Amino acid sequence: MSGENCLAGLRILDLTQFEAGPSCTEALAWMGADVVKIENPKIGDPGRATGARGPNDALYFLQYNANKRSVAVNLKDSRGLDLVKELAATADVMIENFAPGAIERLGLGYAVIRTINPAIIFCQVKGFGTGSPYEKNLAFDMIAQACGGLMSITGEEDGPPCKPGATIGDTGTGMLMAVSILGAYVRRLRTGQGEHLQVAMQDAVLHYIRNAFAYMERTDGQAAPRAGSKTVGGGNPPIGVYPCKGGGPNDYVYIYTSAANPEHWTRLLKVMGREDLVGDPRFASPDARTEHRAEVDRVVSEWTIRHDKHTAMDLAGGATIPAGAVLDTRELADDTTFEQRGIRQTMKHPTVGDYPMIGWPVRFGGRPPEVKPAPILGEHGEQVISEWLGYDAARIANLKASGVVG
Repeated sequence: MSGENCLAGLRILDLTQFEAGPSCTEALAWMGADVVKIENPKIGDPGRATGARGPNDALYFLQYNANKRSVAVNLKDSRGLDLVKELAATADVMIENFAPGAIERLGLGYAVIRTINPAIIFCQVKGFGTGSPYEKNLAFDMIAQACGGLMSITGEEDGPPCKPGATIGDTGTGMLMAVSILGAYVRRLRTGQGEHLQVAMQDAVLHYIRNAFAYMERTDGQAAPRAGSKTVGGGNPPIGVYPCKGGGPNDYVYIYTSAANPEHWTRLLKVMGREDLVGDPRFASPDARTEHRAEVDRVVSEWTIRHDKHTAMDLAGGATIPAGAVLDTRELADDTTFEQRGIRQTMKHPTVGDYPMIGWPVRFGGRPPEVKPAPILGEHGEQVISEWLGYDAARIANLKASGVVG
């Protein structure tokens, strides 16, 4: 069975923008939820213009809004606000990630919506949590990564803090909210109880660096350091990226030998043709290899530089040693197995055209959910208002003529 019918019947009123909120609702849309995106009739979600070339919606927007429907509503018109309240009355979930206080100033905050729909699951994604000294501050992914501790443990050991490439502050936060919505929804089906869910991006990032806090506690409260390509705490060598033949910016292989499995090191020595070092007291234990880290890294690098990264990965991996070639986005996009497995799919968009993108990676019955087009601004206004509220064509036409609905 496809994942697209898992959440059939779940109605989500989506007042989110950019990435943290949209990544959450997109995940639920892929599993069959009816996600209706409420947007400004003139510009829509600002993400539509983020990196856009020409008149079409940006690929950034398409990436986070697949499988949704769009209704363009003028929230500066009291009739537009009333329309959103009517939609909220029929929704199971309402979610927003406006600037702090904005949804309340519009008159669409939880205190108002719960009087209309006591069983609603009302969700808010913010930069900083209620009670934080920064709760009124704006935040984007990189701000959350900085204030959530992630940058402090990312980068070379003696270098400045560095922002990881993954948008953990945005999409990472969205995934935590998606899981929480599902939990609240299961309980709602059982008991009818609504919920008010709130997640701060800063708080979410703390969740993702729990190992760093464990390291801090193990070391008498010292702040977890940067470890470059190693793990927090450094690990025992060999661990990290080693140069491979080619010399390009990503011609490296990651090799990891676990302290919990001493055979990793012995196997690696045999793969490298360095049986002469088996039993050498300088390298015989994780502590000894840590003490002689530079020598270990030299020995491994002398072997990896003789092979391209794929060969190095195959040789090490074939000997049951954890190893991975450093693959860039071009190499991953050119790997047709991702398309064959449904991990990378092509969105058939009516104006942008074919857009290959990464979908939801979890398989349902052997296949990930289908990626469907992100909506054109206001594309589904008539359809949604008719289905959710039962308005007839004349009433909807009147809303459009008066500018309440775009």
